[in-house]
Order: sequence, then structure tokens, then C-alpha cells
Amino acid sequence: MPRLLTGNRLETGDVLWWSGSGWSLHLKDAVDVDADGEALLAQLVPQERISDLALIDADVTPSGWRPRSTRERVRAVGPSVRPDLALPSLPVEAI
Repeated sequence: MPRLLTGNRLETGDVLWWSGSGWSLHLKDAVDVDADGEALLAQLVPQERISDLALIDADVTPSGWRPRSTRERVRAVGPSVRPDLALPSLPVEAI
């Protein structure tokens, strides 16, 4: 099962996704870190400006990644009760 690395930017609280070479605000940019997830997590923990690093389970869908937990789906696109606050690059129906 694919696993994605996520965290939060300390200054703004933005949800971030590991893209393989850096951090992205967009879930579509995330890469599967399944085999290297734990090592990558240990390597990135000392970063001062990223907090709450976590490995999450995800599924691959025709429209891209879909986090398995409702909590992570909401983190990926924004509030479920206010679709107008969702990230512009992700359709709300993708969650």
C-alpha cells in the first residue's frame, strides 16, 4: 500500500506533502515513500520549519492520490463543509 509523507509549515500551518525533492502544498505532487518512509521521516525530523511529520496510507485513483483516512482527506483539500475554501488546484469531488 502506498504511503505519503505529510507535515505542516510552522509559520502558516499549511499542510505540506513530500514531493521527492521538497515540500508541496498540493497532494497531487506527493510521491510514494513506502519503502523509504521511515528512513526519510528520521532524516527530515530535524527540519525546523516543518512540524507534525507523519506517514499516511493512501490509494491511487484515476484523479490522483486519495488518503485513506477522512482526517487526511480533509487536510489535503480543506474543510468539508466549506468547499469554497478548498485549494484551487484540487476539485472537491476528489476527496
